[in-house]
Order: sequence, then structure tokens, then C-alpha cells
Amino acid sequence: MLNPKHPFKWRHFQTEILLLCVRWYLRYPLSYRQLEEMMLERGLSVDHTTIYRWVQAYAPEMDKRCRPHLKPTNGSWRVDETYIKINGEWKYLYRAVDSEGNTLDFMLSAKRNTQAAVRFFRIALQAVHTQVPRVINVDRNAAYPKALAQLKADDTLPESCELRPVKYLNNILEQDHRAIKRLVNPGLGFKSFNTARRTLKGYEAMNIIRKGQIQGIEKGNIKAQIEFVSQIFGVAV
Repeated sequence: MLNPKHPFKWRHFQTEILLLCVRWYLRYPLSYRQLEEMMLERGLSVDHTTIYRWVQAYAPEMDKRCRPHLKPTNGSWRVDETYIKINGEWKYLYRAVDSEGNTLDFMLSAKRNTQAAVRFFRIALQAVHTQVPRVINVDRNAAYPKALAQLKADDTLPESCELRPVKYLNNILEQDHRAIKRLVNPGLGFKSFNTARRTLKGYEAMNIIRKGQIQGIEKGNIKAQIEFVSQIFGVAV
């Protein structure tokens, strides 16, 4: 458990090096061993298992700390699941973006059913940067109409919210899936559900930052994005 006020307490490396390794791993398609070699080229001996522990500790924290700074999204949702291999078995990463490609939210699930879809919609609706959707575009997964009916029945969603199964409208989400999958592939899958969940939180957070969803920081402004990550962890830049 990290100390919220002193998240780098008891670490044996400079915080700048730690955050650099975490940022690079979560942003680029690298393995832990590749990062170990890259640090060696810079005269730093950092074992790949140490970098793994850093990612497990700070990836979820990055997701948590960046959320209050997100720009508002719009009410046209695109929702879909993509497959993630965990310990040799396929699991499901529920993801949603708005019509401009901004991430709404995500959820790793062992199941692909109505209950999972309901849970994901509730998570997305509770995010501080989202608004109640006027339309939700999905694939033809039979769980989505049932989930929407349940959410309307308990007044979580208004009756006016439209469910629209139009495949081509989800192309923007399919492209966004690829940004996450290309980060997953170098690791050849995850060993446990908890490892996957924690790492994916970091992948998604860095993808959100990269896409320019942070207030006051535009897409492509790499320097400002690096400074933002340092600032949310209380590191002077």
C-alpha cells in the first residue's frame, strides 16, 4: 500500500528514474527485460523484476491521480469488449469512448454477460468526466439490450437513452483497442487477474494522457504530459 503523501518512501532509486521506467513501460510496447537493458545503457542497474514491482504499485495510482484532471466527455458513447489473455485463458476488457475518441472508462472482467455489462455501465456513469449518454453504440452482443433495460428499470439511465447496434460507428473504438493491445503483446499475456487489472489501469491512464484528455494539456505536447505525471506524484520538475 502506497503512502498517499509520500508515495516514493523507502524506494532505493531516484524518483525520476522510477517514474521514467513506469511511464515508458505504460506508454510504449516494451518488455520489462528491454527496459532493464535500456537502463543499463544509461549506466543504471535496475532489475526487470524491480521495474515490474514499480509498475504494479504505481500504474493504478496513476489512473487514480489523473482522473480529477480529465476534460468532460460527450453523451455519444461507443462500447465494446476486447480479449485479454490471463494465465492462458481469455478474459474481457470492457472499454468505452465517446464520439471523439475520448476514453470514458474501462473494466476487466472474467465474464462476458449481462451482469458484467451492467457493472461496466455503472462504473462509467460514476466517472467524474462522463455525462449520462443520450445514445450508446454497441456490437450485437445480446447482453447489452438486457443490461440497458435493467439500468432503465432502476432509473440509472433515462428512457430516452438509445441503444444503437451499428458496427461501423464503433470503428473509432476498435482503433483505440489497438493502442492498448500493442502494449499488452510484448508481455505475452498476464500471469494473474490482479496483475492484469493493475497494469491495464496504467496502460489506460497513459493512453488517456497521450490522447490529450488532461485539462490544459493537448495531444502531442509530450513535455507537458511528462511534467503532468511528475506533478500528480508530487515530484518537482
